[in-house]
Amino acid sequence: MSETLPVTMPFGLSHFLEQTDTVGIVVLGVLALMSVVSWYLILLKAWQQIRLKAASEHFLTLFFDLSTFRDAEGLIGRNPVEEPYGRVLEKGIVACCLLKRPDEKRGFDMAAPDDFVSAALHTAIAEEEREREKGLSILASVGSTAPFVGLFGTVWGIYHALLAIGFSGQASLDRVAGPVGEALIMTACGLAVAIPAVLAYNAFVRINRQWNGELESYAHRVFGLLALGRMETSAAVVGFSSTPARQGGGA
Repeated sequence: MSETLPVTMPFGLSHFLEQTDTVGIVVLGVLALMSVVSWYLILLKAWQQIRLKAASEHFLTLFFDLSTFRDAEGLIGRNPVEEPYGRVLEKGIVACCLLKRPDEKRGFDMAAPDDFVSAALHTAIAEEEREREKGLSILASVGSTAPFVGLFGTVWGIYHALLAIGFSGQASLDRVAGPVGEALIMTACGLAVAIPAVLAYNAFVRINRQWNGELESYAHRVFGLLALGRMETSAAVVGFSSTPARQGGGA
């Protein structure tokens, strides 16, 4: 009685790479580049968030020990500003110093100087938001386009597989399923690139919203310190607005 030898399947990733054409190689190269760029941004943004959180916690510890405006000036002067909270305070102090300059020729008289400080704080918060959002558009683009790039590779692979089957004249299931299954590797690669990018994008957007909320609350305290000259336990007594400051005017 003769033994039946196991049937070896020639199809697989290595066979697919050997049989694919230039277009397939280009698609795989594009997906690989997308993956490298997205993971670089994910690791970079994660490291930046960790570093900023540690630096911010240290600065806030020093900030809440302040008592007067002069203490705040000394804090900014002694320590290099390397995180969002320090930069917001620095912009507010610079705005106050500009208001205290001797009278010079001006284009108009400010009816409400506090609006000038409020606008400076809003500008600082907006700059921090833009800085944190750098690279997120790339993650969003990778997450939205990588599946379609993989799908294009799959369609292209199936097209060539069907052409090869047509020329061979053998359309049995085993002849069709193997090449078509290999072509689906492209779709899997596209999803493998897109899923981490989408998850990371959503996570960083949520973290940035938390940063913005915390900076708005912190800016109320900074406004109170700058307006009153001393640290207040509540920011409700000051006029910092969470909406863009109104423009003071006058001819």
